Amino acid sequence: MSPWSRQPSRPALPSLILARKGNSVSKEAGSVRKSGGRLRVAAAIGIFSLFACGAAIGQAVEISGSTEGGAFYRIAVPEGWMPADGLVIWNHGYSAFPLNPAVDLGPLAELQLSEGYAVAASSYRQNHWALFDTVDDLRELVEVFESQFGEPDEIFLSGLSMGGLVTAQAIEKGHLGNVVGALPVCGILSAGVRWWDQLLDHRLIYDFVCGDVPGGAIPGGAEGLPFPRPPGYDPAPTNPFLVLLALETCVGGVFDPTAPRSPEQQERMDRMKELTGVSELFVWFNMFFATFGIDDLVHDKFGGHNPLDNSDVVYDDPDLDAGIARVSAHRPSRRQLIKYFSPKGGNRVRGVKIVSLHTDKDGTVLVEAEGEYADIVSPARLTTGVVVEDVPSHCGFSPGELAGGWEALRAWVAGGSRPDGEDLQQSCEAAVAGGLLPGPCRIDPDYHIGDLDDRVPPRGPCG
Repeated sequence: MSPWSRQPSRPALPSLILARKGNSVSKEAGSVRKSGGRLRVAAAIGIFSLFACGAAIGQAVEISGSTEGGAFYRIAVPEGWMPADGLVIWNHGYSAFPLNPAVDLGPLAELQLSEGYAVAASSYRQNHWALFDTVDDLRELVEVFESQFGEPDEIFLSGLSMGGLVTAQAIEKGHLGNVVGALPVCGILSAGVRWWDQLLDHRLIYDFVCGDVPGGAIPGGAEGLPFPRPPGYDPAPTNPFLVLLALETCVGGVFDPTAPRSPEQQERMDRMKELTGVSELFVWFNMFFATFGIDDLVHDKFGGHNPLDNSDVVYDDPDLDAGIARVSAHRPSRRQLIKYFSPKGGNRVRGVKIVSLHTDKDGTVLVEAEGEYADIVSPARLTTGVVVEDVPSHCGFSPGELAGGWEALRAWVAGGSRPDGEDLQQSCEAAVAGGLLPGPCRIDPDYHIGDLDDRVPPRGPCG
């Protein structure tokens, strides 16, 4: 039962979109954090439109702590919340850093709280690739929530980047309760192993292009480099600055993108872009995952057994095929990586409605991953919106685009028709026109998602 009693107050569609300003005082687990303040209200027309007027929602109660499995959690609940008001679970993306009790509730938390939802999030018990235990982390998060506030009638899931795959995993395997909707954004929605295949290729292509450049070689190869850890940790960590320095030596533009490159640096940068298929930003950005991330995967998660493989890959370049290093996976480890996690879709999605957002030029989580997910999830359960960028980014959505996706999902779950790309764009435009959420709005209803195999060459029978 809820510790408070009141009738559910979240309005039916047309919905209310509430933008709140407030202040907060935090304490450790076992006590609460309260937030309160003035609101500006937006009333819905169609999916929604916005106008400003005064309102009040009272205060929110916030608790935090750690679960039995060792993950930190944070839960925020509007005062007077009841089970019919629902719960949103936010799933964060990839993090190499030690677990932090200051858990983020996601970019839409203020909006969702103002609409009457409770919002909760887990740090996960593992850092880096956390999919091995995230189902248990979210179950324990829900158990804590229910013990304090009661069982929610409806649960929404949302997550960014790796958190998008955590969201897909929770839909299929979480058994968290009545999950009715999901909003993955820039999510790794193909099999997770395909993302790691992309990073292995990126790492070995760098060696192919830069391995013989004095000062440009990066050690570690297909087994990666140890990320900074507490003193005394074996193996000794590698200073990330040394990786950036090698990149600067080989391709330039890392420390100052406006600085002129030598002709040789420009030639190597052009070659990296050609062979990896990503823009200049991601040539160096992806090296974080392709060095420190691979090290954690191989040595921490799989005990020194490499789950990655390019032994039978045919690359679309004869020189690369002849010169790239070849790696054969430890097959049991690769099967485990495929298991944690590869979405299966189909009946496993059950009654969940999913709105997925992606940027078209993302070079870390390729937009083609959305096509892989659309191949296994019924169109009646999935809408995909692609933001067309002028400047490439990873997860570079505007607040209006994120809110537009969220409100379209809410309306769909509440009984509205399945939104399409045009609906998502109009939702964003309405939010921005109301002056409460900044744009731009760049969702292209006619965007064609390509084949992931054209970006990440497929490998043999184990993945």
